Amino acid sequence: MASFQTRKGSRYPLGATCMKQGTNFCIFSRHATSVELLLYESPQSLSPIEVIPLDPHENRDFYFWNIFVEGVTPGMAYTWRADGPDDTRVSGFRFNKKRQLLDPWARVVFDGFWQREEAKINVLAQPIKAIVPHCLDHYDWEGVSMPEIPPQDATIYEMHVRGFTRHPSSKVENPGTFSAIIEKIPYLQELGVTHVELLPVMAFDEQDVPEGVRKLGLKNYWGYSPHSFFALHPTYFKDSLRPDCMNEFRDMVKALHKAGIGIILDVVFNHTTEGGEDGPVINFKGLSNREFYHLDPLDKRKYKDFTGCGNTVNCNHPQVTFFIIECLEYWVKYFHIDGFRFDLASVLARGEDGNPMHHAPVIWSLEFSRALSKVHLIAEAWDAGGLYQVGGFPGYRWQEWNGMYRDVIRRFVRGDKGFVGEVATRISGSSDLYEPTGRAPFNSINFVTCHDGFTLWDLVSYERKHNEANGEGNRDGIDENFSCNYGVEGETSDKEVVELRARQAKNFMAILLTSIGVPMLLSGDEVLRSQKGNNNAWCQDNELNWLDWRLLKDNHNMFRFVKGMIHFRKRHPCLRRKHFLKGQRVEGREFPDISWHGKRLFQPEWYDRDSRFLGFTMSGVSQGEEDIHVLLNMDDKESVSVKLPPLSWGRWFLAVDTFNASPADIFERHEQPPAGKEYLVRPRSVVIFERR
Repeated sequence: MASFQTRKGSRYPLGATCMKQGTNFCIFSRHATSVELLLYESPQSLSPIEVIPLDPHENRDFYFWNIFVEGVTPGMAYTWRADGPDDTRVSGFRFNKKRQLLDPWARVVFDGFWQREEAKINVLAQPIKAIVPHCLDHYDWEGVSMPEIPPQDATIYEMHVRGFTRHPSSKVENPGTFSAIIEKIPYLQELGVTHVELLPVMAFDEQDVPEGVRKLGLKNYWGYSPHSFFALHPTYFKDSLRPDCMNEFRDMVKALHKAGIGIILDVVFNHTTEGGEDGPVINFKGLSNREFYHLDPLDKRKYKDFTGCGNTVNCNHPQVTFFIIECLEYWVKYFHIDGFRFDLASVLARGEDGNPMHHAPVIWSLEFSRALSKVHLIAEAWDAGGLYQVGGFPGYRWQEWNGMYRDVIRRFVRGDKGFVGEVATRISGSSDLYEPTGRAPFNSINFVTCHDGFTLWDLVSYERKHNEANGEGNRDGIDENFSCNYGVEGETSDKEVVELRARQAKNFMAILLTSIGVPMLLSGDEVLRSQKGNNNAWCQDNELNWLDWRLLKDNHNMFRFVKGMIHFRKRHPCLRRKHFLKGQRVEGREFPDISWHGKRLFQPEWYDRDSRFLGFTMSGVSQGEEDIHVLLNMDDKESVSVKLPPLSWGRWFLAVDTFNASPADIFERHEQPPAGKEYLVRPRSVVIFERR
């Protein structure tokens, strides 16, 4: 057995911090009565080489347990044990002096021996270990800084690290890893997106699945099952056993930033993989169960579940608020992250009693954090407990996934009647939701599809979810998707149906990218990726979820269209405005930012319950910017001949007509044909003109 010299440690920073002579270890546990540090020669060692008890008088400052151990170097592994009260039903504590615990502040983790089901019943089961990391200060950013992209100028691309490059057709050196994304940056640049939004990359438990799912050999693929918020998920590295493996992630961030692309992390602070009463004890339960989670006040063995995942993080407890703020500031300081999207963010608005708070400390602390002042804060503004806050999420800076935008645009493009007025509200920035509280159009994250639900191609190919492969009897996933199959459920060789579906996919993209607010695209939609009708593919680590890069050739016309629409948006600041539509006064005359039309000019059909036609003309807001005229005809049969707005100078040029076959569906600026005084807008099509 090794014998390490120890001395009094420091209560900051928390976690394991390697220095010249050894490593400082520190954790937080208010109610622990004794704590032990277990050291392993390597992460793959089955037994510790030394167990070091901490003296509660010498090694405890307030609620911080800390010790400095000489000779501990990067690459070694460690766990903790904590003893204390265990009358769980009354006190809510879950201490057990025999169970090894993962450091909540672990920077690198190893889960190679972890068996979730065994850990639930055996306190001596092999734990997830923390690896002593290299010093994070020693990394050469080569002078590359975070790109300064105003929020209104963003176009977000939501993607899964593994799924983006795991398919053999990706032809990258290390499929499914952070480094593989670097090889695909030219693709992202060509597409024109400004940010990638990564599904969870903080270390999570791939084994956290229901029994029926586990029996099928499936795993937790999306990653919404975290246990270590300061660590990256091990399987996304080329070699996760290296104590400097985090540099692979930083290499990716640096390469994206060099290319002018920002990076947003999807973070999960609403629950953890420790689950409910029957879930495993990994870290938080064994150190600070009563503080970290919402417990049932009558029986503290049970957990309040506002997430549908077994437990709910008690975000507005002071200790937990401190943990969350420090964690996010860590990712910005050491990894140059450009923003965060908060899963089920309404949990952050719940007080310690579980009830909603308008002045929730954690939300406003994030809002006012100086270290986070330049990053995106994006809320999925609802939770599974019924709290829905789209348009009302506390805070000024917070952007929101606009679920109302998604639903109304889906219904309108599908052909539902009576939505013209609400469509106008949504595509002009959802002022009804954000303007009354002094917020701006960029507070709305507009999207039609995301990881959770149908892909774009499935949205126009299926009317029902087909989740049988998930092993839950097709009960999982939402039932109402506002989708349409256009006569055939799923795959078909019917040419007319396939062409109509492709046109509808283009219509969705054209509307999304001409809407005021921040557009978000789901990875693969630009090449019409399908999940075979599965609208909840959270457990499918296979070709159902992986991006098949052969689609880029097969559906190049769609890629060309989406790329063209993104670049069209970049040419038009009027679509990326900072303020809501008001109007401009020039030489004593009022000029509106936007004019609305129906089938007749300046006569929008707000009160026609059967209308499926909407047009608008938007004025340029920068010098030399061309006005645009957009026509949306979602009628399934009727073509409409409309007059174009009269001009005092210049003429209209056709930029987009989704009814036309490629390449006449979208034109480069210098190739646009001039239009006459009238134009025939065919059924289920979007037409766009530019004036010059």
